[in-house]
Amino acid sequence: MMAAPLLSIDKLHVQFRTYAGVVHAVNGMSFDVRKGEIFGLVGESGCGKSVTGLAILRMVPHPGQISAGSILFHGEDLLLKSKSEMQAIRGGRIAMIFQDPSASLNPVFTIGNQITRVIRQHLPVSRDEAKERALSMFAAVGLPDPENIFHTYPHELSGGLQQRAMIALALSTGAELLVADEPTTALDVTIQAQILVLLAELRDKQGVSILLITHNLGVVAETCDRVGVAYAGSIVEMGDTEDVLYHMKHPYTHGLLAALPHPSRRGQLLQAIEGNVPNGLALPSGCPFHPRCEHVMDVCREKKPELVCLGAEHLVACHLYDEQRS
Repeated sequence: MMAAPLLSIDKLHVQFRTYAGVVHAVNGMSFDVRKGEIFGLVGESGCGKSVTGLAILRMVPHPGQISAGSILFHGEDLLLKSKSEMQAIRGGRIAMIFQDPSASLNPVFTIGNQITRVIRQHLPVSRDEAKERALSMFAAVGLPDPENIFHTYPHELSGGLQQRAMIALALSTGAELLVADEPTTALDVTIQAQILVLLAELRDKQGVSILLITHNLGVVAETCDRVGVAYAGSIVEMGDTEDVLYHMKHPYTHGLLAALPHPSRRGQLLQAIEGNVPNGLALPSGCPFHPRCEHVMDVCREKKPELVCLGAEHLVACHLYDEQRS
């Protein structure tokens, strides 16, 4: 029997009430993150990836609110936790790193000051013990000369070193789950590869589970054990990364992969998915992808498909496979 997932999100809805109306940013998001795995959440900008990450830590900014669903961590619903309970979990058992480390680190405090404050907030240790733990984490994430880094201000580090410092800070309290929201977007290609290798090493050596939020399918292919493809606030396809990328089922996943550059199509125009991402103020009825889908049927306009298994662990939400569901 498969062990219970570390994190389980079920039919999550997040709305933003604006003067123009209610924006449905997350619209029934469901997926699991297992212990010791890297799960990739991939999709276009505006599909609800980052808002889902913020919802896990109960950090959805005003005027957003979680309107329905559940977020189970070790089987306990985080949406039912008090503010004080969430403060203990946030940064302690679940940590988050963002795409721009320079905007996440406080410019007026040294790196060492910031990480020791986090450590002492969540762990019963002295200043000296906190510093020792910080230096150990700096070494673990590959920061050169940890003692010097400890006394360095964020602006004195390159983007790649800042992101390593952020990862060290996130994991310094022994977090079991790391939510990484586009952690390599602000970095050059060489540094991106180093950060992704680092995340994989941390998973292997420390057993930390990682939810990797990204729009980059190449990052998913190189790094993730499983992947969920998101569209208009919900998962449309999910499964083992190799299975989803090489045996994709949903028309949207087909479209994403067809849009990637390929040596065999050198000199040709890149393919694009016709139409536009749906407006969160007025989502289409039925399947949210049906206005852009070349396989659209009447049922697609009337009923939103459920995410169901087609075999093994490959799940898809598409009416094309109504008769093949197992």
